[in-house]
Amino acid sequence: MATLRLLAPLSGQTWPIERIPDPVFAQKMVGDGISIDPVDAVLKAPCDGEIMTLHAAGHAVTLRTAEGAEVLMHIGIDTVALKGQGFTAKVKVGDKVQTGTPLIEFDLDFIATHARSVLTQVVIANSERVARWEKASGSVVAGQDVLLTLELHAAVEGAEGSEAAPVTSEAILIPNASGLHARPAAVIANVAKSFHGTAIKLQVGERQANARSVTSIMALEVARGDKVHVIASGAHAEAAVAKLSEVLAQGSGDEGSAPAPAPASTTVASTSAPSEASRRKSEDPDVLLGVAASPGLAVGEIFQVRHAEIAVTEEGEGVDDERRHLSAAIETAKGQLGAIRAQLHAKSDAAKAAIFAAHEELVSDPDLLEIAESAISKGKSAAFAWRAAVNTHANRLAALRNELLAQRANDVRDVGRRVLALLTGAEMPRLEYPQNAILIAEDLTPSDTASLDRARVMGFCTVRGGATSHVAILARSLGLPALAGTEPAVLDVRNGTAAILDAGKGTLRLHPSSEEITRIRAAQDRAELKREEDQAHAHEPAITRDGHRIEVVANIGGLKDAKKIAGLGGEGVGLLRSEFLFMERSDAPTEDQQYESYRAIIEAVGTDGPVIIRTLDVGGDKPLTYLPIPKEDNPFLGERGVRVGLDRPELLRTQLRAILRAAPAGKKVSVMFPMIATLGELREVKAIMAEEAERLGLPTIPTGIMVEVPAAAVMAAQFAKEADFFSIGTNDLTQYTLAMDRGHPKLAPKVDGLNPAVLQLIALTVQGAHREGRFVGICGGLASDPHAVPILIGLGVDELSVSLPSIPAIKAQVRSLKLEDCRVLAQKALAAGSPEEVRALVGDPDERPVPPQGSNPSAAPSAREPTLAAH
Repeated sequence: MATLRLLAPLSGQTWPIERIPDPVFAQKMVGDGISIDPVDAVLKAPCDGEIMTLHAAGHAVTLRTAEGAEVLMHIGIDTVALKGQGFTAKVKVGDKVQTGTPLIEFDLDFIATHARSVLTQVVIANSERVARWEKASGSVVAGQDVLLTLELHAAVEGAEGSEAAPVTSEAILIPNASGLHARPAAVIANVAKSFHGTAIKLQVGERQANARSVTSIMALEVARGDKVHVIASGAHAEAAVAKLSEVLAQGSGDEGSAPAPAPASTTVASTSAPSEASRRKSEDPDVLLGVAASPGLAVGEIFQVRHAEIAVTEEGEGVDDERRHLSAAIETAKGQLGAIRAQLHAKSDAAKAAIFAAHEELVSDPDLLEIAESAISKGKSAAFAWRAAVNTHANRLAALRNELLAQRANDVRDVGRRVLALLTGAEMPRLEYPQNAILIAEDLTPSDTASLDRARVMGFCTVRGGATSHVAILARSLGLPALAGTEPAVLDVRNGTAAILDAGKGTLRLHPSSEEITRIRAAQDRAELKREEDQAHAHEPAITRDGHRIEVVANIGGLKDAKKIAGLGGEGVGLLRSEFLFMERSDAPTEDQQYESYRAIIEAVGTDGPVIIRTLDVGGDKPLTYLPIPKEDNPFLGERGVRVGLDRPELLRTQLRAILRAAPAGKKVSVMFPMIATLGELREVKAIMAEEAERLGLPTIPTGIMVEVPAAAVMAAQFAKEADFFSIGTNDLTQYTLAMDRGHPKLAPKVDGLNPAVLQLIALTVQGAHREGRFVGICGGLASDPHAVPILIGLGVDELSVSLPSIPAIKAQVRSLKLEDCRVLAQKALAAGSPEEVRALVGDPDERPVPPQGSNPSAAPSAREPTLAAH
């Protein structure tokens, strides 16, 4: 039995491998070992040996010792996605190295800000050889301290298998963006080890690897798109081939890897809309169903939008010339996109500008360029290569289970078409639409949508896309009613067909009668008159006819929104979505950047208005490119909201410091934490905030929680002893209560916040909070729903935080109500059996009698005052 001592390859603090935030390493699928949180940036050989593998991305290297131990060193977590940026290899495969030889230099600061973690793993890939381990603890110094002491078994000769003819799989096309690096290799090796008595190999071309060995698999240097065969012999050969073929084709557990298409064809199929079986279908042939992407009602005539296919020539005119053509087209496209972004910034339209800033990044995406470059090097034209790259990349995104990422496929197609037009000289004419057009398209691009003539276009329906797509965001910013995920039959409707688009109901009604059109247009006229009337009285307080005051504040996403609040009669901010600072960028905002932004918003609102800042709420449907979260089978039940901040406390601490520094700019600044489910989470974030406040020498500020998880509503009485206020996020509370995804094309219509089950949870929250003198707000979509407002008031809600355009109308509605009537209505709603019954109880809010504006007493106190005074 041989003894092997490995010196620390880096200086830093050691971590047990079981504690690192990567399940493949933590579960020792790659092998047992230890992790180091490094303070230096040169990875050195921990012992003498030979370089077995060096990953193309430069982040991982394997060294084989004379004793046969395979020492894998993996710098950071998810660093393969950096594609070599920040790493400089100092060795190559086959090099003999001595203890202390520099293996990889890396940019520690760059990796710390662009990767999930800098924790560096040192593992023995063939851990089955190790009979006894001694692992260091505490800090270690590179080249001086012993990191691991191992006693090794002698190597076992021979291999499993039999003399029977081997079983060989069909070719499997590898879908992994970074090939078979450490994580997928570990998954494959562990699957292979489960087939005892079976010899299993992976073959790429003429090269083979032992499928049980992580390092052997990595040494194959399998890249995305490579064809791999599984070869097995022995007792379970057929089962092993079938299982490993499935694992490889599905991406071997690698995050973001869509299943590979059949390798027999090199043609990439276009991504279809959701299957016919999965869609909602109307039984009325004149009614087509979809999912609301942007609210509103439109009357008009159908106009089908078709993009002409851009023809390309397959064969190139020389590799160097085609590369120059592609490079020039990309630079021109970036210039065009930059000009659009600058124009939008000049109009203070930051949301739209951010979309086109993202397009600037997309147009030079390394994955796109890598695929195109590969085709050009094989003699294809730049246009042909670029089109193939765009189709491959877009289809891969569209196949992802994460809805938000899948919808970004449309952005890839948009920038792809822009570059393709430049490469081919094709005209990109601005589409001219007829008057009163309701546009129909398989999908619209952000470029299409941003250039729509609002005077001619009344609304649109698309077959693809969803409520979180960039097209939907643009539609909402333009005030255009829109449906996504519409039945494909909509593409067959003739131009000029009269139609009514009701995004609120998710319907497109064809061939309406002239009486129905007249009725709808009359209703639109009445709605416009009411909007003007509500706006004229927007600055009057929201006080019921019997003197009960409701605070009406705004949900906002940045400074531009904050500047609009006062003009619309809003009393402050009930929800500042801080994600606007973190989205559509390549790294996290600094503390100073956040501080300046929060302070500007607080000052724009005014010192007397409340400002509630929600900490970063990402995960699930809201990922960040620079904050990768491991693939989860149920992302909405995984690492979301406050859980992300607690898992990455440096991110949370930075944000809290910025908020605390900005808070003195106003009198009523509070912080609110999303997705709180346990008292432990609340105590932990409050402790972190107290620590940061003490370091800054500043007082803490009122601390509230979002009630989005049923557990928080059920335990509201306990939470009220430790939380300063509650804000109910009805969108998530509804989907978690009903176990229905609110973006699901079939289930979305059933996800109704007026479901009596949801109302019961709101009632529980209010009761528990008021018992301790805490106020309760509603910041979800229900607060802007006229059917819900009287019920929420009757349940005892103190504050309604609504979308900006809704403020005048909601205040006017509150002034039309009596508290006692609302309480009676709320009790009936709690006893109802369905959301339809609840809505029937309320009737049509627009037909309720409205008292003369300005008739309410103005001195009624805000429900917030007693609560905040207590702090």
